[in-house]
Amino acid sequence: MLCVVEQLGRVDYAAGLELQRDRVARRKGGDIPDTLLLLEHPHVYTLGRNANPANILYSRERLAELGAEVFETNRGGDVTYHGPGQLVGYPILDLTQHRRDLAWYMRSLEEVFIRAAADFGIRAGRVQGCTGVWVGNAKLVAMGVHVSRWVTSHGFALNVAPDMRYFDYIVPCGLRNKRVTSLEILLGRRPDMESVIDSVIGNFAQTFGVEVETPRSVVKS
Repeated sequence: MLCVVEQLGRVDYAAGLELQRDRVARRKGGDIPDTLLLLEHPHVYTLGRNANPANILYSRERLAELGAEVFETNRGGDVTYHGPGQLVGYPILDLTQHRRDLAWYMRSLEEVFIRAAADFGIRAGRVQGCTGVWVGNAKLVAMGVHVSRWVTSHGFALNVAPDMRYFDYIVPCGLRNKRVTSLEILLGRRPDMESVIDSVIGNFAQTFGVEVETPRSVVKS
């Protein structure tokens, strides 16, 4: 089974939503194969369907002064942050061609990053009752998805080397007793983003049993 990986560079969040809507509609229509969008966003906070607005600790005006937008979305999960130095991925997969099981899909996404972390010598895993990928009590990868007619959207955010101060302005994922970490913190150095992307693509292909095609494409924000 084929999965096209689109590497898009830095894309405004609103533009990223439009790209997802387009790919989802085309995937539902059978016009494109499974697709994985990989990108970075400028500073932005997003709230999932059941997010508690109180988990954003600063006013939207203050966040705007810090260069960050706020968006409400239809994904699962609470509030999260996206920004430069973070690898964001939006898998547009038709689960009827894989497995009609949302729990399986989420555990498979987590497995991608457990394996990717291992590529960098990091032992990551799961925390019972919490989505995402963790190193100890600290979240390395946040996840929130949406599924319509078994086609997925939204996805994951891997902290490679973001400005961690932006997590201080929210309660990440609504979890007050957890921390957030990054590959840069865990490794003690800033990893090369291209190496991280290569690891994620390889482990995504292996975990989901797909053959990837990676045309180089960049959408400028």
